[in-house]
Amino acid sequence: QVQLVESGGGLVQAGGSLRLSCVAPGRTYTSYATGWFRQAPGKEREFVAGISWSGGTTAYADSVKGRFTISRDSAKNTRYLQTNSLKPENTAVYYCAATTSRYLPRAPYAPSEYGHWGQGTQVTVSS
Repeated sequence: QVQLVESGGGLVQAGGSLRLSCVAPGRTYTSYATGWFRQAPGKEREFVAGISWSGGTTAYADSVKGRFTISRDSAKNTRYLQTNSLKPENTAVYYCAATTSRYLPRAPYAPSEYGHWGQGTQVTVSS
């Protein structure tokens, strides 16, 4: 079981930015592809972005393309989600998830493709 810990959430005004981080303490999970999901109150968990273990392949939800960037730092065993131009509708708990494969799944937007999840970090965007 891979434990994932997210951080970097908070309260920000519309148009602002946050950088979310995801780390697996005490483990080397560089061989896993990683995804970021979010879940707003009363809504289903939805895919935001994904990155392969090498960083060579990324995927984004249409709603965040051009505003969010997913990246990795192998030396720090950390994945990041840079969120820019935030909107009130981006308010949600953001979750980091890891697969058991180096490669992004064919359906990276499906939560069922990811076997390991963090506890989430709250992002609140005020208008």
